[in-house]
Amino acid sequence: MSTTIAPVDSPRPTSGAARSLAGRFARPAAAALSGVLLFLSFPPRPLWWLAVPAFALLGWTLRGRRTRAALGLGLLTGLGFMLPLLVWTGEEVGPVPWLALAFAEALFVAAACTGISAVSRLPGWPLWGAALWIAGEAARARVPFGGFPWGKIAFGQADGVFLPLAAAGGTPLLGFAVALCGFGLYETLRRAVAFRRTGTLPRAAAAVALLSLLLPLAGALAARPLVDDSAEDGTATVAAIQGNVPRLGLDFNAQRRAVLDNHARRTEQLAADVAAGREPRPDFVLWPENSSDLDPYRNADARLVIDRAVDAIGVPTVVGAVLTPDTGPLRNTLIEWEPGRGPVDTYDKRHVQPFGEYIPMRSFVRIFNSDVDRVRRDFGPGDEVGVFDLAGTRVGLVTCFEAAFDDAARDTVTHGAQMISVPSNNATFGRSEMTYQQLAMSRVRAVEHSRSVVVPVTSGVSAVIMPDGRIVRETAMFTPDALVAEVPLRSSQTPATRLGVLPEAALLLLAAGALGKAAADAARERRRRAAGAAEAS
Repeated sequence: MSTTIAPVDSPRPTSGAARSLAGRFARPAAAALSGVLLFLSFPPRPLWWLAVPAFALLGWTLRGRRTRAALGLGLLTGLGFMLPLLVWTGEEVGPVPWLALAFAEALFVAAACTGISAVSRLPGWPLWGAALWIAGEAARARVPFGGFPWGKIAFGQADGVFLPLAAAGGTPLLGFAVALCGFGLYETLRRAVAFRRTGTLPRAAAAVALLSLLLPLAGALAARPLVDDSAEDGTATVAAIQGNVPRLGLDFNAQRRAVLDNHARRTEQLAADVAAGREPRPDFVLWPENSSDLDPYRNADARLVIDRAVDAIGVPTVVGAVLTPDTGPLRNTLIEWEPGRGPVDTYDKRHVQPFGEYIPMRSFVRIFNSDVDRVRRDFGPGDEVGVFDLAGTRVGLVTCFEAAFDDAARDTVTHGAQMISVPSNNATFGRSEMTYQQLAMSRVRAVEHSRSVVVPVTSGVSAVIMPDGRIVRETAMFTPDALVAEVPLRSSQTPATRLGVLPEAALLLLAAGALGKAAADAARERRRRAAGAAEAS
């Protein structure tokens, strides 16, 4: 006797279930995508405009979400942004430091997004939401360990139409404008879709949406006259030396003498070119950070090499050196070196890099990564603003990582700097995007304070930047070179320089006020519901 078993069709999800599943993952995917778009808006890609749709997408993702959902969505945005942006931090030490830093920075983004969600039902929410984003940036620029401002939205706008706003209110106003424009774009589209569906359009709400979209663009246009590269105080001819390093990675310091020799040799070659008429004679020369990791005060051979190079070029030279006192921390120091006189002035880097130049919680961190012991002796911060008088030109000094901090460049200008130098050492990070991200910071600082900025780097990219943010000379990476250029000198101060932290403080007050209003509204709604439940019972 045979038995036939009828085939049983596998259950298929209904179209409603499929839509529900897609809806469940739509916002998380959008949150991560908004972060990726923010990353893609940063150099070396000239895609600054992607930040606007990124914030529009983020607005759709967060609007009306509950606190827990907003926190999770914001974390996805932060990871989508910070993981690719900071991948260079693991270039030589593996993924653990990179992942830890990216996650820590993403938590700040998540906190800001939670606040944005809370204010998203208030009238004029794009304004409050943009202010809250800047509040998140302000927090991570200060804590922990002195902060890590890398990835401020303003630093992705060096090629963008919003850049003039840096001269009006610094990086906080510039970043605020980008976020406001993006949130305004989303709100405008949301109102347009609602009008097509219902046929009604509240005038006040529509006006707020359009203003949020268009006001940042109008403000940037109005701020254009603040961007000026005229030579108020004449010009100076400056030379930036890029000596290159013997090899990539953390171990380049093992050949400290070779790095010093490279920079001395390239300076002597420039001197020969000047003598032959192939290059104009510079008024002063700028070497990069770590161009002499041999302390010239304690190593006679290093001092002799520097003396010979400076005497050959015959003009004041700024040398980046590591000073090793008998006791206390190391010093990341810039030394003004005069021909025939030697060292005459110094500047110690004020913002030293945690986990790079010093190791907080060393014994704890060692559990996760033994590379912390490569930093055998911590660097200590200086406490004085660096402005050197180089052949009559007052040059402000902002060493590498300091370019990310708003106060570092501003302090030099308020102390009389007519131009700025940002000596850096990017050799540790190989051919990663780090050097381009940092160069963009210097371009924003040039516009913010209306100063020429010269960036001498050990291994590239070195550059000469005009006060309007244009790069007029630059080097290739890992190529010995010398950039000689005439740059305008300026002494007037932009509104951003004069106002200092006030624009950021005003935005923080806006953010706090909006959060207070949202909390009060939520409390009233809870009381109303409780009263309604009591009446019903």
